[in-house]
Amino acid sequence: MNRVSLSPLIAIAAVVGTVVAATVTLPAANPEPVRLDAGTISGTTGASGEIRAFKGIPFAAPPVGVLRWKAPQPVPHWDGVRKAEEFGPRCMQGGRGNQQPAPSEDCLYLNVWTGARSAAERRPVMIFTYGGSLTGGSGSEPRYDGEALAKKGVVAITYNYRLGPFGWLAHPELTRESGHGASGNQGLADAIAALQWVQKNVAAFGGDPRRVTIFGESAGGIIVAGLVASPEAKGLFARAISESASWMGTRMVPTPTLAQAEAEAVKAADAVGAHSLADLRAKSADEIQKDFRGSRLIVENHLLREDLSLTFANGRQQEVDVLLGSNKDEGTFFARPGGAADAYLKDVRQRFGEMAESYLKMYPGGSPEEAYQSQLAGYRDEVTWLMRTWAESQAKRGKSKAYVYYFTQEPPVAAGQQSRGATHTAELNYVFNNLLPGPAWTEADRALADAMSSYWVNFATTGDPNGKGLPVWPVYRDKASGRAMVLGGGKMEPEAPPNAAMFALYDSLWKHQMSPAVGKTADAR
Repeated sequence: MNRVSLSPLIAIAAVVGTVVAATVTLPAANPEPVRLDAGTISGTTGASGEIRAFKGIPFAAPPVGVLRWKAPQPVPHWDGVRKAEEFGPRCMQGGRGNQQPAPSEDCLYLNVWTGARSAAERRPVMIFTYGGSLTGGSGSEPRYDGEALAKKGVVAITYNYRLGPFGWLAHPELTRESGHGASGNQGLADAIAALQWVQKNVAAFGGDPRRVTIFGESAGGIIVAGLVASPEAKGLFARAISESASWMGTRMVPTPTLAQAEAEAVKAADAVGAHSLADLRAKSADEIQKDFRGSRLIVENHLLREDLSLTFANGRQQEVDVLLGSNKDEGTFFARPGGAADAYLKDVRQRFGEMAESYLKMYPGGSPEEAYQSQLAGYRDEVTWLMRTWAESQAKRGKSKAYVYYFTQEPPVAAGQQSRGATHTAELNYVFNNLLPGPAWTEADRALADAMSSYWVNFATTGDPNGKGLPVWPVYRDKASGRAMVLGGGKMEPEAPPNAAMFALYDSLWKHQMSPAVGKTADAR
């Protein structure tokens, strides 16, 4: 598969953001049913007529009843041809209004978009993990539609993973029954099960199981990092892309331990009279959703065996190429103006202790407005540091290559809404080349979306985002000399030299934060 390049018929204007990348022209995809390991499915034709879409394909047995909180189990075989034309249910989650499909515990489904006419084509594969704080989201959200990426020559896949207390709850009885002495990372286990399904079945859609790229945003990026770190995911993918989150998420924190997660779950269960795992499984899904909250990635001695910062610092993660980055206005997604300066100062001192004054010299909070601006700058810089720390670690890992981006495009907003700039999640529409109806997208937006999706597809194809006609994206080696690729704001070019003082501050903060975590992690093993 050749890299996607810019059309030679389009001139590169003075503002590079007006460049448009050409898509690969494909004939109509093969409409015949596809045979999988569990049975045969039929799909539907995408909007363009060039792509076939297969939706709501089960990749694991429904995790209900006695299977609630268990590792994903094999899909029961079905006879005949199963229609794969509608998305499966979203996983259980709260606060999502009337969004469709409706949520259910029976939610382990994935979706495939392909333009391949036969299994022999062996196209690169891109499988996306959605964000939503590990408590919300689904692979069926319109902005994640994979048709535009599939038109550029990949097999695009989205999937659902268990959320909140269904995906991230540890319990001593779960740990004992697991056979691995582990519990709490069910959502990560779902991701591994989806990748195992890909290895078995993606060739039937014209995909190459040796060229699988995992990519995710925010909470999805956390899971991508967990997959790169997990020995149980070895060999299931060749490359990784993470947008706006590392293994720590969007703020530097140690990885919680199994003991911590178990204690939290037992306390919550006792509070509602559930004194055993049987009691918990007897509760309805709505009761579990209401009364419990999940943890996050935890050190549970099986999928993840140590604090992930130790994994990456010591080069024990998988040797895969990565494309990583963050956005200029990450903080507008989290911080709101009008807060008290005292609350900001208290939070900083609680987080950083004796290092707090060093932090406040760079991010002061002498007034409410100054505190708000410091929060915005702090969120931006912390995510920047997180992603580049990961890139630096990966660049030191064998023959792995790292590429870093910095997204600066401020997308238009629908009438009556206030812009939050290049906020957290803002790059997603551009990555998928899905500029959905509502905002007044400009030619610069469309050009950037075409170029970014081409960079992502090129990386999935060869491990290098560069392609003919695209501005050159340099390899990233370390925070001292590395340059991110600026994407947006009228630019597609490497950034100016980085802020060395900022990186030095966060390096020091993290060493301070990690010193107690290392001992706790070792004690929990």
